Amino acid sequence: MKKTFFIISLLFVSVLFSQEKKSTKSALKFQSKLNKEFASKEDSPLTEEDLKSFKSLEFFPADTNFIVKAKLEFKKDSKPFKMKTTTDRLPVYKLYAIATFKIKGIAYKLHIYQNEKLVLTPDFEDHLFLPYTDKTNAVTSYGGGRYIDLKLPKGDTIIIDFNKAYNPYCAYNGKYSCPIPPKVNHLDTEINAGVMAYGKH
Repeated sequence: MKKTFFIISLLFVSVLFSQEKKSTKSALKFQSKLNKEFASKEDSPLTEEDLKSFKSLEFFPADTNFIVKAKLEFKKDSKPFKMKTTTDRLPVYKLYAIATFKIKGIAYKLHIYQNEKLVLTPDFEDHLFLPYTDKTNAVTSYGGGRYIDLKLPKGDTIIIDFNKAYNPYCAYNGKYSCPIPPKVNHLDTEINAGVMAYGKH
């Protein structure tokens, strides 16, 4: 009996280690891709001056606690609305679903959106937009909140990986117009995952 319990325990630890390793690898791949974009003269949102000295963005350490499986409450009849941005631009979005999930045992909700124009663009038909704020804003992360890109789910659940949260372009350059996360998408906790505030050490 003790031997069986020991083997089961080993298998459980092995599965957890494998999941954590996979998560870390995924986060590092995301970080590498983002750094390449920011280092590119053609794709970088950085100012010319900042681009000259750019080496890498700063990231929170990858943490599996911030990878959550969320239950979706679809909002098929939601009406289009104009989302506020950092400029006068007002892009049109629709509420796609409300995601309910837990972080360290505590339940939270976030609204997931679809951009009415973007879904008509090739390669972005399945794109979902998740803007949010949390208690790290203006401390260790960008004060205006962060974004996560998602894809249309096959069922009524979706994986949200906060390790892949990134800053809006206006965090780096004032020439950009960026959606402001709606107040309903504030998380009353610290999301110590994803991209940190630019210039934080």
